[in-house]
Order: sequence, then structure tokens, then C-alpha cells
Amino acid sequence: MKFTAFERTLQGTGASRRLRIAGKVPAIVFGAGEPAMVELDHNALFHALKKEAFHSSILEMELNGAVTQVLLRDYQLHPYKPQVLHCDFQRVDNTTKITKKVPLHFVGEAESPAVKLDHCTVNHVITELAITCLAQQLPEFIEVNLSGMTKGHSLHVNDITLPAGIKVVTHGKPNPVIATPVEPAKEEVIVAAAPADDGKGKKGKKK
Repeated sequence: MKFTAFERTLQGTGASRRLRIAGKVPAIVFGAGEPAMVELDHNALFHALKKEAFHSSILEMELNGAVTQVLLRDYQLHPYKPQVLHCDFQRVDNTTKITKKVPLHFVGEAESPAVKLDHCTVNHVITELAITCLAQQLPEFIEVNLSGMTKGHSLHVNDITLPAGIKVVTHGKPNPVIATPVEPAKEEVIVAAAPADDGKGKKGKKK
């Protein structure tokens, strides 16, 4: 994905506030050289942030006619307004090693024995993974095939096939669960108890 940035000469809280009023977003680009203060068009950035690829792929930033490869590292939103307040980007090249979260795309769920035969639902315990790799190897997403999932058996990180050069960061957990089948709830059949006999059965009256 490609976006355009413009040089930002004025800094400080007041300057950033004026930028936002003018429909711009202050941002910084760091890594591989001096940090660059830039500004972006708010509406274009706001719509780009809705796209998954903008968060998990290498971006092409055009600045003063030159194109630089960057990654979105962080962004700040207004607490209650649909407004982007600030963005951080990192310059990358063929030698840059990064750690970044990428989304998981689940496929084959409906064809799995757990769902098709045992009528389970699949709980996606993890929807993204932190990985380390060279920036050029960063995948937009990691596909997780659930077609072989069976009842009573969860899918773990070690069960998925990762692209070449990708290593998962598990933060101390050796083999986290990614997805697990959940059996359908059993319906309880409640049988009403027969009324107790109090010994006062109806009998014919004596004449």
C-alpha cells in the first residue's frame, strides 16, 4: 500500500492542534537515520487504518518525491471522536529484523469433523500472533487450516505451518492454544413429578 506524507516544520502541542483542525495528522518516521516529522491527510489515513494490510504489511511512503518503505508501528485515536491524533512509522529495508503482530485467517472450519460430524463450534482463542522476521518476509496474515480439527482436540501454535523465516513470539508460553472445539450444550429434559398421594383419595359418599 502507498500513501503520501508531507514535511512538518512546526512542532509542539499548539502546532499539532492546528494541524488537526486543518484536517491533518502529525506523525513521526524513525529508524535508519534521523527521525522525520511529517503530516498526513486525516481522511485518507482514517480510511487506510480500516484496512488490515495497512497494519501488517510494508507500506510505501512518498515524501518529497522519494518513496521509502515503512511499517506502521503505533497510532493514537481520540477517546470518543472518529479522529486519528498521531502515528508512528518505522523505516525498513532488506536487513531490518522486526517483531510485529499479524492477524490469523481461519479456513476449513465448516469442513472439519468437529463441526461437520459432531456439531461443535470452534472458539478462536487467538486471532493474531506476534512474530519475528525480516521486514521483507512479513506476511500480511497467517492462514490457519482447521479442516482437520476433531472433537476434544485443540489446535496449538506448533500445529500450524509458518512461512519461511517466520518465528512466533510466545512470551514464555511454550505452545499456546489457537483454536479449540466446543461441544454443543446438552438439553436437559425436565420431567414433572406426579402429585403425591395424600391418602385422601376421592371415594363415594356413604348413604
